[in-house]
Amino acid sequence: MSTTDHEATTAAWLTQEAHDRLRAELDNLIGGRIAIAAEINARREEGDLKENGGYHAAKEEQGKQEARIRQLQDLLRNAHVGDAPADNGVVEPGMVVTIRYDDEESEKFLLGSREIGATTDLTVYSPDSAMGTAITGRTPGDSVTYTAPSGNRISVTILEATPFHG
Repeated sequence: MSTTDHEATTAAWLTQEAHDRLRAELDNLIGGRIAIAAEINARREEGDLKENGGYHAAKEEQGKQEARIRQLQDLLRNAHVGDAPADNGVVEPGMVVTIRYDDEESEKFLLGSREIGATTDLTVYSPDSAMGTAITGRTPGDSVTYTAPSGNRISVTILEATPFHG
């Protein structure tokens, strides 16, 4: 079955620990809005904005901060938080997946949010990535071919899918 024959719906899966850590980061960033606005105002009062590196640095930092706030809000809004998925062998977010490439090399990784990467040594692949989309819903023994961002066609066989316990 090709990836075009398989549609997957994904939501980020997070452990409660990862969710709490990200919620604290979001709260901290939102709380920091006042400080960054004050910094921008202070730099603006220094005069000529064309020559004011501090002003431009503060504006850039504000842009990065707001982008991260939006990213965290979207992630937390759509996240499935809690226990790992059922141990039924079906590949889905929150599973540790072992695959074998056509060259016989295998790889073990977590299918889930990259934000959970801070709690594991495993490589984390997004369910929305080309491979993640291709393997979601599959079971051990299934083979699938997907197109990588480089344009290369890659074939993998699912060897194992077990719940992540981080």
